Amino acid sequence: MEFRFGEQTGSLPDDAYSDDANEASPNGGDFSAKRIFDIVAASLGLIFLAPLLILVALLIRLQDGQKVLYCPTRLGYRGQTFRCFKLRTMVPDADSKLQAVLESCAEARLEWDLTQKLTNDPRITPLGKFIRATSIDELPQLLNIIRGDMSLVGPRPISFNERPRYGEYFDAYTSVRPGLTGLWQTSGRSNTTYAERIQLDTRYAQTRTFWGDVWIIVKTVPAVLLSVGAK
Repeated sequence: MEFRFGEQTGSLPDDAYSDDANEASPNGGDFSAKRIFDIVAASLGLIFLAPLLILVALLIRLQDGQKVLYCPTRLGYRGQTFRCFKLRTMVPDADSKLQAVLESCAEARLEWDLTQKLTNDPRITPLGKFIRATSIDELPQLLNIIRGDMSLVGPRPISFNERPRYGEYFDAYTSVRPGLTGLWQTSGRSNTTYAERIQLDTRYAQTRTFWGDVWIIVKTVPAVLLSVGAK
C-alpha cells in the first residue's frame, strides 16, 4: 500500500492497515471499537501510572514552586480547540525567553522556522530534559483522551501557528482526533522534518484502522524506551 505526497512516497505494512479504513465515521463514533479502547486503555493507564505522575508533579513543584501543568491550546477533531494537558518542562517565563533567543540568534530562528523546535532549548529545565526524553510530560494527555479531545493514536496536536503549514492537508488532520502517539512518534520524532511530519499525519488520517492503531502502540514502546528522536 503506497501513498505519494509531493516527491516522497511512504508505505505501511499490509497487516497494519486494512480495507476498513473508510468506515462511516472518520474517527469512529463514541461507541466505536476505537473510542471504547481509548477510554478503557486511558483509564487503566492513569490508574497504573498515578504514582509516577504524582512523584514527577512533586519534583516539578519543588524545583521552582511554580505550576505543575502546562495547558496550551491546540487544534483538534473537526477544527475544534482544546486544552492539551502536559507536565511543565520549561521555565515559567518560557515565551519571553524563546522570543529573546529567536531575535538574537539567526541559526536558532532558522531551526525554529523549520521544525518548531530547538536542539539546545534554553527554556527547558534540567528535570524537563529528562521528562521529555522519557515522554513522561505527555502522560496527562490520558485525561484528554478520556474527555474525548484526543485518541491514543493520531496526529500530533498542533497549535494555531502551525495551521498554515498544513495547507491543503489540514482537512485530513482534523478528520481524526490528535493522538498521544502516532506515526510521527514511531518514525523518528524530531529526527524528521516538519514536512515529513505532515505527510505522516496525512497518511495516518487516510489509512487508519483499529488494528493499525494497535500496531503503532506496540511500536511506540521501544521508541520511548530508546528515546528515539526525543528533544
